[in-house]
Amino acid sequence: MVSRCSCLGVQCALLSLLLLTAWEVGSGQLHYSVYEEAKHGSFVGRITQDLGLELAELVPRLFRVASKTHGDLLEVNLQNGILFVNSRIDREELCGRSAECSIHLEVIVDRPLQVFHVDVEVKDINDNPPRFSVTEQKLSIPESRLLDSRFPLEGASDADVGENALLTYELSPNEYFVLDTINKKDKDKFPVLVLRKLLDREENPQLKLLLTATDGGKPEFTASVSLLILVLDANDNAPIFDRPVYEVKMYENQVNQTLVIWLNASDSDEGINKEMMYSFSPLVPPMIRRKFWINERTGEIKVNDAIDFEDSNTYEIHVDVTDKGNPPMVGHCTVLVELLDENDNSPEVIVTSLSLPVKEDAQVGAVIALISVSDHDSGANGQVTCSLTPHVPFKLVSTYKNYYSLVLDSALDRERVSAYELVVTARDGGSPSLWATASLSVEVADVNDNAPAFAQSEYTVFVKENNPPGCHIFTVSARDADAQENALVSYSLVERRVGERALSSYVSVHSESGKVYALQPLDHEELELLQFQVSARDAGVPSLGSNVTLQVFVLDENDNAPALLASPAGSAGGSVSELVLRSVGAGHVVAKVRAVDADSGYNAWLSYELQLAAVGTRIPFRVGLYTGEISTTRTLDEDDLPHQRLLVLVKDHGEPALTATATVLVSLVEGSQAPKASSRASVGVAPEVALVDVNVYLIIAICAVSSLLVLTLLLYTALRCSAEPTESARGQVKPTLMCSSAMGSWPYSQQRRQRVCSGEGPPKTDLMAFSPSLPPCPVVDVDGEDQSIGGDHSRKPRQPNPDWRYSASLRAGMHSSVHLEEAGILRAGPGGPDQQWPTVSSATPEPEAGEVSPPVGAGVNSNSWTFKYGPGNPKQSGPGELPDKFIIPGSPAIISIRQEPTNNQIDKSDFITFGKKEETKKKKKKKKGNKTQEKKEKGNSTTDNSDQ
Repeated sequence: MVSRCSCLGVQCALLSLLLLTAWEVGSGQLHYSVYEEAKHGSFVGRITQDLGLELAELVPRLFRVASKTHGDLLEVNLQNGILFVNSRIDREELCGRSAECSIHLEVIVDRPLQVFHVDVEVKDINDNPPRFSVTEQKLSIPESRLLDSRFPLEGASDADVGENALLTYELSPNEYFVLDTINKKDKDKFPVLVLRKLLDREENPQLKLLLTATDGGKPEFTASVSLLILVLDANDNAPIFDRPVYEVKMYENQVNQTLVIWLNASDSDEGINKEMMYSFSPLVPPMIRRKFWINERTGEIKVNDAIDFEDSNTYEIHVDVTDKGNPPMVGHCTVLVELLDENDNSPEVIVTSLSLPVKEDAQVGAVIALISVSDHDSGANGQVTCSLTPHVPFKLVSTYKNYYSLVLDSALDRERVSAYELVVTARDGGSPSLWATASLSVEVADVNDNAPAFAQSEYTVFVKENNPPGCHIFTVSARDADAQENALVSYSLVERRVGERALSSYVSVHSESGKVYALQPLDHEELELLQFQVSARDAGVPSLGSNVTLQVFVLDENDNAPALLASPAGSAGGSVSELVLRSVGAGHVVAKVRAVDADSGYNAWLSYELQLAAVGTRIPFRVGLYTGEISTTRTLDEDDLPHQRLLVLVKDHGEPALTATATVLVSLVEGSQAPKASSRASVGVAPEVALVDVNVYLIIAICAVSSLLVLTLLLYTALRCSAEPTESARGQVKPTLMCSSAMGSWPYSQQRRQRVCSGEGPPKTDLMAFSPSLPPCPVVDVDGEDQSIGGDHSRKPRQPNPDWRYSASLRAGMHSSVHLEEAGILRAGPGGPDQQWPTVSSATPEPEAGEVSPPVGAGVNSNSWTFKYGPGNPKQSGPGELPDKFIIPGSPAIISIRQEPTNNQIDKSDFITFGKKEETKKKKKKKKGNKTQEKKEKGNSTTDNSDQ
């Protein structure tokens, strides 16, 4: 029977148990307590307030409560942050007879990821009454039993714990038996009947008693069982064990038939009443009967099934020993088997709440995953330590008991390692220890942190001119170390102006392949170098990019034929008429054919040939191979025709060569016709006087510009001295490219407004000059001071003296690529000798010194010159040769070339330079030179001075 208190009392007790009993924060955790059987909605605690969280951030941060096995018992109201009872909590169902019972909760919030651990202790209430396994217990007691004989009874069990499970027993009043209790190891008691009065079967063959069990809870619960005592007759002595209670300790996982204990009982009777049989008491439950076996004859108890410490660590076995007397008498004992734990359970690893993939720019300390470990063993066997794969940028941080967080320990770089295979190893403290592993693949998400990179910072491309429109000239390629869209590279031009036109009108670049196309035919005469930048950008956010410089050199093709220049003395179209006295001697210059070629290099190097009207025809004229000057080869006589038509073929050195033809009509006249020639010569002097006026204006302009330049330099020097140089002032500058031909002609396109298109930045101080590779030509040894018209030219030619100096305007006749240094040394290409050239000094030109003019085909800005000798000087300079002296038209400067034997020591102070260095030395010669020059101009009416 079960008795209960009134319903009103129970409700009052339950209401009082719903209050929060205690909470504390230890190591960042919360502890609450709640009584079992609390109603739905019962208050447990203000969890958000205790955790320091704001109500407004619960939903955005995905506030949630999780539990491994009891997730629905407790819940949090997101409106007010209160932890409340969500469903019925039965402590006995959760924890059984365990002294401690708690519900572990994991409170997880994101952004950033945080984990809080909450322990809610479930306190016991007295909601379970004591229970007996049977409603009636039967005992057979011989009437011969002596006083104080003890008869154990089956006690009651209470599902509660603590004070609520402490039972007290009460026996109904009678005259034969009193109730005693035996304390068990776990503080429980089981009842024992003690005989206080001898039984008499004849008087009372059976007795009915009532045993009542009462627990210690408030309110109290009781239960009772009926005791039926049968009084037996005969056998006087019952078997007796050595001890009433046997305690055995053994390890779990013993094999079957392992001996647990060997019981020993004795009987004072003799004969058949002395023979005994061992058996399990009817009080032993079936589970124990399955796990253990007892030998009826010997009293051996052996293991019959698997015994596991994790299932149960103690077993209570009640054993009866019965003799064969009539009536049989029974002895009793209790065997307490305590199991010792073995390390037979490997740890378990559980990975939850993965934040994958991880961005490579994640902050150090970011939580990647939550890991929990457990071990069913106890003691040292159940103590688990966690470790992580070494040499990875991650680490494990213990958060609470067997809970860990996998956090980032160092910076990630996807381009170096794109994924990590982590192994979490959990190892217990047993001997030998057991371990378990959990594999975790952490993928690193790409971040656009790498700009596209070109293999080179600059590319040089050579393209022949007159290319077809849209032709492919080059392909740029950039590599981006990132992945996916961050590695998708697109190409584009860095737009700028090329002269008056946009860069995009010349070239284009394919955005995906990086192929560069020429949109129109390129013309070397218009554009020798096209320098531009191509930009490569990825598709990341934000986008990253880099630039590469392309230098496109337009190679010259021989696509321009020589063009004849109009002569002041003749008509346009290549026809020239000249009058020549029959009295002139050999070497007299009759006329000069002028032509120009818009190409450059070999393609613009012109040569002149005289075409004969018929085979075998002898004419007294010849033409300079590179000068175009027509001169007499001998003294004219009466046999020469008075009117001669000369055809001069002008040809370049291109492949194939292009030509032009000039016609020169020469009329031979007698001395009587000299006034006409003189008057005609005087007509030619007028442009010369006008040119002198132009030179005066030119000198004035040059002086003004020079003064402005000097003033600018002084101001710049003052500023530099007063301020420290900056990094930009010390930066490198890019070279400026200049080109020259080999002999006598520079590209006519020098006259065009745009010759070279280069990148931004100040010009480099050194000058690059390119000229065709020609074999070195002999140089005639000429003394500029003593040279006369009839001088001796039989001396052997030799190379220029190494101590010569040069001026920048004397570059004609050089071969191979040269590089002008600041010291004035002209260096040839690989393997070539170093050559030095003379400088120019200020002097009055002498008549016998000859004349200098721009090379055939050169523009106004050309820096190359060809040389023309005065009347009576048959010397013609070949390729690579130098005249003895010459003048610069429009300037009072004269160039003198001097060569000394290599074994002579040359005085550097005698060298001629620009300026006033030789001014004093030349004053005496100035008047004489002026007079001689005037005589020359008046006497030679056939000389063409238009080149000045």
